[in-house]
Order: sequence, then structure tokens, then C-alpha cells
Amino acid sequence: MKMVELYADFDFSQLDSPDFKEDSVREELILPLLKALGYGSGLPGQIRRAKKLTHPVVRTGSGRRQITSFPDYILLMDSRPRFILDAKAPNEKIDSGTNVEQAFFYAIHPDVRCDLYALCNGRELAVFQVRETKPVLIVPLAQACHRFSEIAYWLAAVPVAGEAIPRPPRFPPPSTQVNYMARQPTIDVMATDRQAASWHFGVHGYFTKQPWNVVRAYIQTLTEPGDLVLDPFGGTGVTLIESLILDRRGIYVDLNPLAFFIVKTLLEPIDYARLERDFHVACKAFDKTRPRDPKAIYSALCKYKHPRGVALPRNADVPVIEELFSPKQLAELALLKHLILRFSKGSSQRALLLMFSGLLNKINLTYHASTTRSEGGGDSGMFKYYRYRIAPKSPDLDLLKYFKLRYRRVVIAKRELEPRIKGDVLESAVIRQGTATNLSWIADESVDYIFTDPPYGSKIPYLDLSTMWNAWLDLSVNEADFEAEAIEGGERLKSRTQYRDIIAQAMREMCRVLKFDRWMSFVFAHQTPAYWYMIVETAEAAGFEYAGAVRQKSAKTSFKKRQNPFTVLSGELIINFRKVKTPRSIARAVLGAPVSDMVINNIEAVIARNQGATLEEINDELVIRGLEMGFLDLLAKEYTDLTPLLRDLFDYDPASQRYHIRPNTKFKSRIPLELRVRYFVVSFLRRCEAGGFHPTVDEVVLHVMPLLKNGVTPEKETILKVLNQVAEHRGSDRWRLQDNPQFALFEDEPRLSRPS
Repeated sequence: MKMVELYADFDFSQLDSPDFKEDSVREELILPLLKALGYGSGLPGQIRRAKKLTHPVVRTGSGRRQITSFPDYILLMDSRPRFILDAKAPNEKIDSGTNVEQAFFYAIHPDVRCDLYALCNGRELAVFQVRETKPVLIVPLAQACHRFSEIAYWLAAVPVAGEAIPRPPRFPPPSTQVNYMARQPTIDVMATDRQAASWHFGVHGYFTKQPWNVVRAYIQTLTEPGDLVLDPFGGTGVTLIESLILDRRGIYVDLNPLAFFIVKTLLEPIDYARLERDFHVACKAFDKTRPRDPKAIYSALCKYKHPRGVALPRNADVPVIEELFSPKQLAELALLKHLILRFSKGSSQRALLLMFSGLLNKINLTYHASTTRSEGGGDSGMFKYYRYRIAPKSPDLDLLKYFKLRYRRVVIAKRELEPRIKGDVLESAVIRQGTATNLSWIADESVDYIFTDPPYGSKIPYLDLSTMWNAWLDLSVNEADFEAEAIEGGERLKSRTQYRDIIAQAMREMCRVLKFDRWMSFVFAHQTPAYWYMIVETAEAAGFEYAGAVRQKSAKTSFKKRQNPFTVLSGELIINFRKVKTPRSIARAVLGAPVSDMVINNIEAVIARNQGATLEEINDELVIRGLEMGFLDLLAKEYTDLTPLLRDLFDYDPASQRYHIRPNTKFKSRIPLELRVRYFVVSFLRRCEAGGFHPTVDEVVLHVMPLLKNGVTPEKETILKVLNQVAEHRGSDRWRLQDNPQFALFEDEPRLSRPS
């Protein structure tokens, strides 16, 4: 059977919409796949939909009831059932749990009796054999074209005769026909619930994790199967893992030994029988010998090794690591680690240490119990406040109970990853502890794509905050590691210049290893424009060309955001760059209006467009406009904090956390109408240029008009006049920005007077 081009015109980001339900999965995704596999009218295989299956009579109290069910599809070959296929909504699990059990009972029903059953939730297709508990195949549906031969091997209407044929290689030879520069990187993907992927949630807490479905969408869009994807600030491995799931090769690098340990241990193969045996032996020995009174606690502290005298950061509530724990917590943790280390070194011991390390988040005096969830639903001060803050009242949690929970979560994550990342794919992964400033071990122009999420200035000192975990795991962090860490501040009081120099060196290394005509996506979040200017400036100096930015919203509001709504940003911008032979620098505009007027103009525009705007929306609007229009350097010089300006000129609604234009007032900025029109027209055309398309007059008008709401509304002829000044025709009714448009937006010497 030929490989079929499936879903070429389908936008998989639709799966994140609550309106895309099970019926949409059936009609838009499953039916085309079944047809490609040879099922349907006039094809060798037949489709039987919603067949009624009657189950044995059951008693309900004094009554009797017969249970009936209806599998979505029974696929037949020569009138005999070949496999069952059940559709599920995109947010439902299809690799384990009740959905799999239901499909299994469909397959073994006396009226069916087939050896295979499959489930599809739009994101993935999972195939099972009735005699196996694990799926024999899991394929991301977006990869159905590339892996169609594997799907057909199991499910095609024409069964494979004789001996099993060799499976197609997971990594095809690279295509020379792919035009990567024609791709559109500005994907607007809503971050999904992180708990939808067990391998990213529940294994081990960490300070930041990118939404896995956003990373997956970028990798799918900007790479091909077999391509090499790099993340030099790898964290907990979201980029690496999603690359491997999508049949890409991956390189992971991170300076923090804790992050490296988490990713390496999660992905390494393991003997589950050995792990289960060791786990139960450790639990039984712990329960038998755990210290239950002060004398036993003192004895355990004397007998079992635990961290002593390790200094904590200066802003910690206590000076040394042992003071983060009660005597009981310290004794129990020391005993449990001692029991784990008695097992021989290997993957089973490392997995138990991963569970132990994940447990540390709760078993310490910085743990703040949730006031709305169970007492185990809180978080440590390191994750909640980004410092070692002792809780006013830390609960006495049962260590053994939460160690067992860690075991379940780690095993579930590893088992769910196994069928998605198989031998040859996993063997292609490079997982390395190191610094993004030295990638000398990666060859020049060997990487196809970079997606990375670096530290954001002084927001999170990762190595300082990891002190507790690294000490308990005996992971070494030396002075060279602290020197190489890309942060501002921290225990070494690094300056902004030092932070910039490290980011600049990392940019040069990333540019060196990336192939020409390929993309880099750089996630960043900071309230100060100077940081944004620094990122773009260092990227351009390294050889990258700016290609647009996209706002990425968070799936939920963080505690830090709720605690500091005026100063903490929620979500990030994903800045996209490309490496080309002759990179263009961002245009530097000469402005014919005060920079303060342009800042207020943009704030008013985003407030008017959105009927109120959050701090994040305002910040992102200014950064993106500054990048597009070339005044980010001026913002960086003159505006370090927008909050005073916002509070002075606009109303703030605490309930919605949105700023509004005050009642009975007009726009405050004093920019002439034609200059305002010109500004938004040029900005829109630059955004279109970065996206690789040219708009019509009507598209320009529909974009510009809402941005001028509450001011004087221009005629269409005014916009057309501006188009003729700054743009040129492409085809009959499409426009592109001139290479050197003759216009001025700001004065050479911007004044900082605030409008009255």
C-alpha cells in the first residue's frame, strides 16, 4: 500500500479548542485514515459503525438490566472483523485506563472476536493486541503520513501474508526538496493542561516547564522526521522528549545536574520487575525501621548519612541545608536514601533515587500546604516563592505515602513513553550536562532546528534553588558551573553585562551549529524592554535574522502572578529567528513623534482592541511593535517599568486584572492621524512579510481600523494613500513593504514629556 498524504490541510492546533470533540475526531481524522487503509464503500475492507453489542444480564438491587454498548467502528475484511476502533475526545487518554479496557471488551465480545483494537483521540492513534497489555504502536496523528507503513502493517484492509516484513526505518534520508523558509513559525497555540502528558507532569517538580503541546506544534511545523533538534537550555527535557515522540533526533544540554539527572533517568530503559521488587523491599524495610520517637530519630541521624553544613543562598530563611527539615524529616529521608543505596547501581536504583528526589519537594519545612486542596496539594518555597522560605505551618506528611505516589507516577510516565519512543529513536538522543556557551562537540551546521527556553535575567537562579536536591543526590556543582550560569544576580551577584555576555556567547554557538535556512525559536519573558533589546541585538550580532514574535499564554495563572499582578508577567513571547546567508537587521526607525507618545499610542490601541488589556498584553504589544518598527532600543533606554505610567493614565480593574481608558476621555497621545495610520500599516506589513504573505487592501484596512478606535477614524482612501507611500504592488491587489520605505515615525531626539 502506498504512503498516503494524510491531513495535509488539517490544522492540528484545532485539537486544543474545547469545541473539537469526539464527533469531530471521527469525521475529520478517523474516516480519512480508514479510507487510506482500504476501508469504505468500494474498497476491500468494510466499515460497520455503532454496532449494538449486548452484554450479560446484571442485577441492580431487586431488578435486572441488560447492558448494551456501541463501538464506534468495527473494521471488516472478507466480512470478518479485523479490528475495533474507538474514537475519543482530544483530552482523553488512549494508552491506558478505562477507555482501553472498554475497547478490549469490544474486541473479545462473542459477536466480534478480533485480535486487534485501536483508539484515536485526534492527537494519537494507539494499537493493541488483545493478548498484550501495552500498545504495540502509538503514532502521533500528525505523523501518519511519515509512519503510514507502520500503521498499515497492523491495520491495512489487505493483511500482510507470510512472514512479517521489516518495518520501515523511523529516520528517513533527509529530503533536499524541503523549503524550510516557506514554513510559518508564528503558531498561536493555546497551552493545554500539562497533566495531559504524564511524562512531563508528576515525575519531578522543576522551576519552569514549557507547555508540551506548544513545543510539539513548533517542532511539527518547522522540521521534518529525522531532523536534528537542539535545546541548549534543556531543563526537564520537554523539547527533547517531544522531538523523539515526533521521530526527530534530539540533543539535550543543561548546566544543572539536577535537570540532567531527571531527564536521563526518565528516558533510560528499565527492568520493571526488578524495579518493583526493589521498591517493595525498600518500603518494607523503611516501614519496619522508621524512627518513631525522639531517641530513634537521634540514633538515625547519627547512623545514616545526610547533607550537613551545605550553605544556602543569602536570601534563605535558614543558613544551612539541614535546617530545612525537622529532625524527623531529616532522619526519615536519610534512612530511605540509605535503603535505596543498598541496591546495586543501575537503572533501578537511579529510578528509586528519582522518586526520592521528587519526594523532597514535600518533605521539608518550606512546604506550604494548599488551603483549597488536600494538604499534599501545596508546594515548596523554592517553587512557590523562588527562595528557601520556611512555611508558617508545615504539615507533617507521611513520607512513605508520598514515596509510593512518586513510584506510581514515575512508572506510569516511563511506561507511557516506551511505546512512543522506541529503540532506534531513543538511541539517537544525546543527553549531556554542559553549558550552552560551549557546544564545540556539535559539528558546524549540523542542527536542523533549535527550540530553547533560557533563564530570564534575574527571575530564577536555578543552581542556587537546586542546592537542596543536588546535595541530597550527591550531584556536584562547582564554581565553574556558577560562572557559566546565564543569570543576573544570584549568589555570585552577576551583573546584567555578565548575563548579556553569556547569552551572546550561547547565541554564537547556536548560530554556528544551526544549518542555513533553518529556524531558531527563543522563548523569553521579561517586563523590562532592555532585556528584549539585548536578546534581539545579540541574536543579530551572532548572525540570526529576526522573523517575528508570538505571544504564548500560560494555561493557568501562576502563584507569583496572583501574588504580584502589577509586576509579574504571565506567559512568554516566542521570538523566531532564521539563519540565512544575508541576514537583514531589524529596521531602525527615525521617529517624528515623541517616544512617550508612541508608547501611550500602543497602550491605548491594545486596550481599545481588547476592550481592556492586561499587563502581559500591554508588555507584549510594546515588545512586538518595538521589534517590528525598530524602536525597541529607545524603549530599552527610557522605560524600565511601565507600572507608574499605567497607574497614572489608565483605570485598573482588580477583578479582571485589566487596564481601561478612563470614562469620558479620548486618546491621550498627540500623534497626527496620518502618522498613526502609517505606523500601524507599516507594522502590519512587516508582520506579514515575516509570515511570508502579502495582504490585500481590505486586509490592511480590517487590521488597522480597530487599532484607531476611540480616535478619529480614517477613510479607506487615507490608508490607500499611506500604502502608496510605503509599499508596492504584488499582483493585482496585494501589497508588500518597500525595501527602504521613506517615512519617519519618531524624532531623532525623543523627548520624555508625558502628555497632559
